Amino acid sequence: MRQNTRFAVWAASGLLALTSLTACADDAAATASAGGAKGDGKGTKVKIMVGGLDKVIYLPAMLTQRLGYFDAEGLDVELLSEPAGVQAETALVSGQVQGAVGFYDHTLDLQVKGKSVESVVQFSHAPGEVEIVSARAADDVTSPKDFRGRKLGITGLGSSTDFLTRYLAVKNGVGVSEFTPVAVGAGPTFISALRKGAIDAGMTTDPTVATILDKKAGTVLIDMRTPEGSREALGGPYPSSSLYMQTDWVNSHKDTVRKLARACVKTLNWMSTHSASEIADKMPADYSQGDKALYEEAVKSTLPMFTKDGVMPQGGPETVEKVLKAFNPTIKNAEVDLSRTYTTEFVEKAAG
Repeated sequence: MRQNTRFAVWAASGLLALTSLTACADDAAATASAGGAKGDGKGTKVKIMVGGLDKVIYLPAMLTQRLGYFDAEGLDVELLSEPAGVQAETALVSGQVQGAVGFYDHTLDLQVKGKSVESVVQFSHAPGEVEIVSARAADDVTSPKDFRGRKLGITGLGSSTDFLTRYLAVKNGVGVSEFTPVAVGAGPTFISALRKGAIDAGMTTDPTVATILDKKAGTVLIDMRTPEGSREALGGPYPSSSLYMQTDWVNSHKDTVRKLARACVKTLNWMSTHSASEIADKMPADYSQGDKALYEEAVKSTLPMFTKDGVMPQGGPETVEKVLKAFNPTIKNAEVDLSRTYTTEFVEKAAG
């Protein structure tokens, strides 16, 4: 009985949160301008779109704000949210916001499309993603080789979960046209799709993973929440969640970017010296969606993915390029200048 009640609370809270976050994103689209932050100094306004503020993989963004590190740098940071990283990317390149928190792989994808975007703080060295198989399909889907003919959940088409799902399929001999990607978002919408059979398996993150396992609605097929899991599944470190910005904006607002980097690196360092319980205590109360213990478990499971200094992991960009080239013909046939997809200038100064 307690479990049923807990799931209902999670579902209701999650749906309300998703509605609220989407509304915030719509407000950003209506009011933000391409100019954004004007000048550097105390009270500098910066809008950052996050590909799901309540996702644990993007936790450093909200935690930096909750710890007061943005304020300490004289920054007025407004965090907005979209359900998927690809939508955060769209908000950035259209000039609605000055920064995006999403997967680093979007910087490569955008470069071949003629957009110059770079990661300025690398939050992670592993994807933090988990491929979950529904309880009803667990006996039939025991590896990515069984993806053929299946409906596989992703947050959105063109999202990083879409990219990684395609790579795992191709790597295991399944063509991208031999399975059906289904955009189901995360949280309650993902869980509902899994339980109702709308998807046989799917890629998602915590706290969705923790909820599914708690409800025994699915099982873990591939766990990429740790560097070890990333190497096993993808062949190397896979830098994922990051703060990325348009290169022209970075170059014309270096003092602001330096302050942003310094605030974020302080947070990553703080995370490395505090427990999952202490981290969870700092987050908005509604992020636990009625079950604080389960939320702490979700944070603990995901913590290994984060860097301590915001620096791009050695070999990480090459792993991401290899993954994208495996299934994306546009990138496969293009010359990608990895040096233009990230910068360590600001995080190295922050660490120093």
